Amino acid sequence: MNPVLGRPRPKSTVRTAAILGVMALALASSALAGPGAGVGSASSHREAPLIAADPQVDNTDVYAFTSPDRQDTVTLVANWLPFQEPNGGPNFYPWADGAHYDINIDSQGTGRPDVTYRWTFHTEDRRGTNTFLYNNGVVNNLTDPTLLFRQYYTLQELRPGCKPKTLVEHGTAAPSDTGKASMPDYGRLRSQATVQLPNGGQTVATQAADPFFLDLRVFDLLYGGNLSEVGQNTLAGYNVNTLSIQIPKSELAFKGDPGRNPVIGVWSSTEKQTMKLSPGKEEPVGKYVQVSRLGNPLVNEVVLPAGLKDAFNSLPPSEDHNQPAVVNKVLNPEVPQLIQAIYGLPAPATPRTDLQEIFLTGIAKAANGPFAVDLNSQLMNQDIDASRFVPAEELRLNMSTPVTANPDRLGILNGDFQGFPNGRRPTDDVVDIALQVMEGATPGHLIPALAAGDGVNQADKPFSASFPYVALPYAKAVNQPN
Repeated sequence: MNPVLGRPRPKSTVRTAAILGVMALALASSALAGPGAGVGSASSHREAPLIAADPQVDNTDVYAFTSPDRQDTVTLVANWLPFQEPNGGPNFYPWADGAHYDINIDSQGTGRPDVTYRWTFHTEDRRGTNTFLYNNGVVNNLTDPTLLFRQYYTLQELRPGCKPKTLVEHGTAAPSDTGKASMPDYGRLRSQATVQLPNGGQTVATQAADPFFLDLRVFDLLYGGNLSEVGQNTLAGYNVNTLSIQIPKSELAFKGDPGRNPVIGVWSSTEKQTMKLSPGKEEPVGKYVQVSRLGNPLVNEVVLPAGLKDAFNSLPPSEDHNQPAVVNKVLNPEVPQLIQAIYGLPAPATPRTDLQEIFLTGIAKAANGPFAVDLNSQLMNQDIDASRFVPAEELRLNMSTPVTANPDRLGILNGDFQGFPNGRRPTDDVVDIALQVMEGATPGHLIPALAAGDGVNQADKPFSASFPYVALPYAKAVNQPN
């Protein structure tokens, strides 16, 4: 597959019908069913065999959106360590010491980061041989001596050809929420853990309620084969570890100019060293290796077959276009054939150049793809060298798209163009959009038979209106008595 070449063009008005077509074709192939079962495959939760065995460094979801209350900034949210049952003590859910937790931004379309924000954690465990408790009393503040297990981080800004810039030298991560008796006001702890950055942004490392919402019985022959198995948010009650960072748009745009260069590509990744094991001890040794990666939701789960999943997690986006097996699964996806077999809906003809555009190049006239509109490709950036552009799987965000005052969960279907795949907001209902557009829905004309979708229209806990936007963690057990 050749790199996409062409001159970048100015932004143009996005046409509702054209972008709906992109969503209909792309989401139908990426957001629904694939091989697997149960809670083992939600967004990017436990998506590949190797990373499923190493949950501390398992990326789950990435969100990128213009901050609704600070519209000169973008908020990036990345989650790790899925399916955290709130009562999972006494060691709960720490970040991995020494691992590199990265959020990467590509402003030129090369598939390589123009800036990386990297969090590296270390642990202070005061329990010793005295107690098994995470905290031995009420924790009202991060500095309380009753908090016995603490984690701190360094946050660096990495740019090619520049020395690493330390933005946070010794930040304190909010702890795992051990319950209301131990931590009566977790919101206060999260506020204390929020750090103002020298560039005008802010960041926090915290536990949060998993923001992704859906009924995972999609994997039982697409909701039972007749849409009868719906209405349960399978992720309700579970927490994740979250890194949120709010950054001025000028820090992310190519040449610092979001007016001329508004589009960025975003992905999260994790690197770790090999562990040398001895009785009761492990020691990191050797070079860092990328073990997890996430851009668009659901790509690794349901586009790639099992035999390619671990390899994809190890690749940088700049290498995607050089992997024929990966590209073939974008151009000739499995899921439409499954949908046809179960529901009798004819699968679109292949090769799927439409999916190539949404997943690998972004949507723009200069991409020379099937959709002659400008939405979210770096080829729209006026100052890039288009000869260096390569197809790469990234979550792309046009930072110039106006903030929707009242975001619609169905996004494109109801005329709201700020949501996925133009970035991703926590409220975007990816699964319901996919169910509708698969059947030919158009803006304002939903398919009545699918009106209820999966019956899960929003997260179980509401999102905050201000940074970091994610909800506070659950503190009650997932398994509640009837």
